Amino acid sequence: MANNPGARKSIRKIAARTEVNKARRSRVRTYVRKFEEALTAGDATVAQTAFVQAQSELMRAVSKGVVHKNTGARKVSRLAAQLKKLATA
Repeated sequence: MANNPGARKSIRKIAARTEVNKARRSRVRTYVRKFEEALTAGDATVAQTAFVQAQSELMRAVSKGVVHKNTGARKVSRLAAQLKKLATA
C-alpha cells in the first residue's frame, strides 16, 4: 500500500485516468458494434457512415493513448475490408 503522499497521489491519478480510459474504450466498442450491426443489416450507406464514425473514434483513442497505434490501424483496416466486401457483394 502507498505509504507517502506522492504515492497516494499517484494512486488517485491512476484511478482517475483508468475511469477516463474505460469510458473511451467503451465508446470505441460502441461505434464498432454499430458498424457491425449495419453490416449484418446489409445496408451499405448506413455501414459507410458507421464506418466513418468508428474510424474516427478508433483514431481518437489512438491519439489519447488508450489504444496502440498499430492496434488502431489494424482494426480500421479490418473494418474497411468488411465494408469493401459488403459493397462488392
